Amino acid sequence: MNVVVASPSLPRRLRQLEGETRQAQEIGRMRLFLAGTLFAAAFAAVAVRLVVITLMQEGAEPRLAASDTMAPLPIERADIVDRNGVVLATNLVTASLYANPRQILDAQEAARELAQVLPDLDPAETVGKLNAERSFVWLQRNLTPGQEYEINRLGIPGFYFQREERRVYPHGALTAHVVGFTDIDNHGLAGTERAFDDLLSQGRAPVRLSIDLRVQFLMRRELARAMREFNGIGAAGIVLDAETGEVLALESLPDFDPSQPGNGAEDERFNRAALGVYEMGSTFKIFNTALALDRGTVRLDDSFDATAPIKIGGFTIRDFKPENRWLTVPEILVYSSNIGSAKMALDIGATAQRAFLDRLGMLRPTAIELPERGQPRYPDTWKPINTMTIAYGLGIAVTPVHLAAGVAAILNGGIMRPATLLARTPGQIADGERVISEETSATMRRLLRMVVEIGTGRKADVPGYLVGGKTGTAEKTQDGRYRTDASIASFIAAFPMSAPRYVVLAMIDEPKPNAQSHGYATGGWVAAPAVGRLIQRLAPLLGVEPVEDVAPTGEGPVLTTINAIGSAVGSAVGNTVGTAE
Repeated sequence: MNVVVASPSLPRRLRQLEGETRQAQEIGRMRLFLAGTLFAAAFAAVAVRLVVITLMQEGAEPRLAASDTMAPLPIERADIVDRNGVVLATNLVTASLYANPRQILDAQEAARELAQVLPDLDPAETVGKLNAERSFVWLQRNLTPGQEYEINRLGIPGFYFQREERRVYPHGALTAHVVGFTDIDNHGLAGTERAFDDLLSQGRAPVRLSIDLRVQFLMRRELARAMREFNGIGAAGIVLDAETGEVLALESLPDFDPSQPGNGAEDERFNRAALGVYEMGSTFKIFNTALALDRGTVRLDDSFDATAPIKIGGFTIRDFKPENRWLTVPEILVYSSNIGSAKMALDIGATAQRAFLDRLGMLRPTAIELPERGQPRYPDTWKPINTMTIAYGLGIAVTPVHLAAGVAAILNGGIMRPATLLARTPGQIADGERVISEETSATMRRLLRMVVEIGTGRKADVPGYLVGGKTGTAEKTQDGRYRTDASIASFIAAFPMSAPRYVVLAMIDEPKPNAQSHGYATGGWVAAPAVGRLIQRLAPLLGVEPVEDVAPTGEGPVLTTINAIGSAVGSAVGNTVGTAE
């Protein structure tokens, strides 16, 4: 029989093992506790965030929406004002309606009640939005205060409001083509809103335009009257400071509501004044005559044979109302002779003609601060027939802005300055480029005064303001052919001719004759009266004082010649109507 004797150290070893086991268990429990605590904290954080998102942020207006109770909304887009500080575009804080579809109890009922306040909403589309598996959907942006109040009265859970800025245009369509418009997020899409989008988006000082709202209103009224009286399909008008190039008015009709540009037809949103390009007809005789006199290819007492039409290359150049005799240079303007102008241009030559029109900016888009700027159209190869027709405004198409800026350069002493929509201070006026001499400019002022005194522009005359100008009537083209049933009637004027300060252009698109016009729809019958009425109202408004109706450039050899020729022309014209355009 074997007997095992226990070692005295065994109990001590067992106790040691037991202690190590308990220690390991404690450490394990501690680690599990710490891990559990960390997981619990993480889940708690997630849970708190979910509560904030689902109950707090979605159950109340967003932080921006609540800011009206804490601090004013920051201005996100600067104002646009006219030259006198009148606001043309500004911001209005509005409420926009959104919903949390997960909180909508009955989408059909909510949509039905909402339609009572917002009848323009599509019911089916609203129900679809309210049933969406999302926590945010827009229902209607830029509500009126009344609409916000009525929606609040519905008490529908899940409907909330976001405070936003809405671009508003206090004068509506009056400045639509100048100011333009923005999208729903206040990004500029047209007009100066787009041209100065980066500057406006900084929300700093207002952008001050050269536009005078008073002048703009008067221009729009006279263009609308002329369109109505002669059943035109459109019109354009410009008032330009001949010394600075500032545009005081730029109008295009028909126009649109910039607050709702999507509701305007394409023709209403089309800017005829800055984007439309047209053959401007006999108004181009101003440039032809000025160039010929300045280069010395003609003198005032020179004459050209206008006894018969010109036949060249299968084309016939004839006068609207022929005199069938030799005409002096002043008579070519007074009678608006295409034949005389064409022969004068041949003496100038194609190279000089093209270079002169290029210096006047007629062969490239204008520098006016609008994205809507028309590209002129002119022949690639300047043939003799082109030289002749361009002399009286056919074969080249420009915008009304081109024409106004070019005429300003001819009459202001011979300095070409680009047209601008930004208000200028004396230190900001560009030096400009000389295009003709001061002497030629003075002569042109007297010649254009004769056109209004005794020629085709007599209906634009305003006693005391020495109006001078030129009519223009040009048939429109379609598929490369001229239409006898559609024309552009225009009149470009300046006043006072003693020291021209303002250039005024009115253009009517496709006017129709009426009983008062004796069957005519020409610039002299359609546009000249509108310009005359406008100047009569503009002159006192702009501080132009009436002057004695005398030769605007003083006496001298040049004017002696003009006055002598003018007397003969006046005797021939007499009181007849319907002279050539």
